[in-house]
Amino acid sequence: MKRQPGDEAAAAGGRGIREAVAVFTREATLQAAIDELLQSGFDRAELSLLASEATVRKTLGHRYARVAELEDEAVVPRTAYVAPESLAGAEGGLVGALLYVGATAAAGAVVASGGTLAAAIVAAVAVGGSGGFIGAILASWLDDRHAQEIEHQLNHGGLLLWVRTTDAEREGRAVEILRRHAGRDVHVHALPRAAASPPAA
Repeated sequence: MKRQPGDEAAAAGGRGIREAVAVFTREATLQAAIDELLQSGFDRAELSLLASEATVRKTLGHRYARVAELEDEAVVPRTAYVAPESLAGAEGGLVGALLYVGATAAAGAVVASGGTLAAAIVAAVAVGGSGGFIGAILASWLDDRHAQEIEHQLNHGGLLLWVRTTDAEREGRAVEILRRHAGRDVHVHALPRAAASPPAA
């Protein structure tokens, strides 16, 4: 599973879709690597992260002990990179938008979240909570979910980042950036054509 990145980058031509991969032990260094990748000409659509633990378990049919097991797994579910400011914007949108809708309309958000917020929202409405308060609960839930996923992955060895590359030059650039920001087990691998579609948002 472990490869020599320089050798693979040099041999990239004509071998289909390839990507660089790295594991990060801190969210801050992961974000720093992503920031530099974006500043260096990589598109957000070329970056992907490991999906939630529940999604991975459902897809693979088992839990994983270490994220290192998934680095080169073509069928492991991934999620598209979403910038922190986009997440903050989504949270703000939840609070703002729900100021203008009734509590009944918020029920759709409860269903979409799997019902995990039902008790909190019912309690808020029962004591006269506003739609804005419901939005604040949903925004807090988004924050909590994000934090839980980060913690889970860190407890299992780190945060995985894949970077889709189109040629040897971009492979080399991606590997250099991932290493510069303390990425571990940095290497490049080929993707089967069936796994070459962009990750789900």
